[in-house]
Amino acid sequence: MTLEVKIKLLKFCFAVFNTIFLVLGVSVAGCAVWILFDDGSFMNVILSEELHVVAAGLLVIGGVVVAISVVGCFGAKSEKRFLLLIYLAFLIILLLSQLFITLLLLINGDKIGRGLNTAADQVILQYGNSSDRQDRLMDNVQHYGDCCGKTCPRDWLNNSYIQSLNLQSPDVLPCSCFKSYRRSVNSSWCSEMLNLTEPQHGRGNGTFTEGCGQKLSDWLQENTVTIVAMDVSLMLVQVLQFIITVHLYQAFGKTAFLKRTNLLVGTDHAPDDDPAYRQQNYAYLEADGGLIDRNQMVPYPDDQNQNQVYLSPGQGHQFH
Repeated sequence: MTLEVKIKLLKFCFAVFNTIFLVLGVSVAGCAVWILFDDGSFMNVILSEELHVVAAGLLVIGGVVVAISVVGCFGAKSEKRFLLLIYLAFLIILLLSQLFITLLLLINGDKIGRGLNTAADQVILQYGNSSDRQDRLMDNVQHYGDCCGKTCPRDWLNNSYIQSLNLQSPDVLPCSCFKSYRRSVNSSWCSEMLNLTEPQHGRGNGTFTEGCGQKLSDWLQENTVTIVAMDVSLMLVQVLQFIITVHLYQAFGKTAFLKRTNLLVGTDHAPDDDPAYRQQNYAYLEADGGLIDRNQMVPYPDDQNQNQVYLSPGQGHQFH
């Protein structure tokens, strides 16, 4: 394989894996934005410092991946070895950072899960008195998860509003705990008991008996596995990119060396076998004006003109 073909192949592989690298980096950054800023996700209300460190780290990694992908693409296209060195250095830094973030997420998985349970207890306790965002979040979990409370509907007896009603059983629940309901105008609470419905409560039918705790744990585990899988995939792509970039760096170095020594690039045969080389306008003359065989000539350096003068065994000269 000629050097020129090898460089083209390496550039193609570099472009493909760099694109995958960029897409995965944007995906990782998107996960971080979702954890930190999505108001409709329980991730945003989990009281876990480790989770926020992981999210912030993923956001930084995603941003650096985007920037470095552009640098690497420009370096490969313009054959700038210095930019490829910068690319390689940041690949190593990113790889170590991702390894740290992944281990931090896996080691603190149980702690993050406890933070999720604490967040669910807080939402249940303050439901109706807290922000509408957290109320809607709990309603969505119960409505789409077909569940009620964290472990069972009785968890709602801990709610401050339910306690003010002095109820001994969960006769009043959020409307999202019912399979079907008719919400009142100014309340998100419903009941199956007629004496507890209008005007302050809506009418509900069919209470969900399963708690939402297990569903939340499964949801957290699925998202954790997804984040770890993307992070590991990104690291594997980085290893491949590192190998390709090293070979590309070496190939660019060989090209630069060949250019400095004025050698032809991209040929598998010697110059003597190249018809175009044979047709160059050279004349080989004996001292008496006769033609001589080029293969019998001996190269002799001409330092003054920086050309290579060929002398025949009879001390003939080459003029070109």
